[in-house]
Amino acid sequence: MKKTAILFLLFTSFAMTAQEKKEKPKTQIVEASCGQCQFGMKGNGCTLAVRIDGKPYFVDGTVIDKHGDAHASDGFCNAIRKAEVAGEIVNDRFVASTFQLIEQKKATKQ
Repeated sequence: MKKTAILFLLFTSFAMTAQEKKEKPKTQIVEASCGQCQFGMKGNGCTLAVRIDGKPYFVDGTVIDKHGDAHASDGFCNAIRKAEVAGEIVNDRFVASTFQLIEQKKATKQ
């Protein structure tokens, strides 16, 4: 009986201190831009979109203005950029859990 009680205490203390490992969401590199200006999607105004496997999706979970001036020369309305994203496609929209714009390399003059 004493051994059973000790085993029970050890087991419960281990179970209480064990932490559930959270998996990092799977990321991928995608093309990101303004859905209307660059990807030819129908909509009102300028809206952030990503292109995955050649198909564009509007993005939920972040907005175009959170990633700089959309109308700058390198902004989403004038350029297609690369982004590292994690999320899933739900109802024909990309629901982002993470969205990180990849910095463009500046051309150097020689």
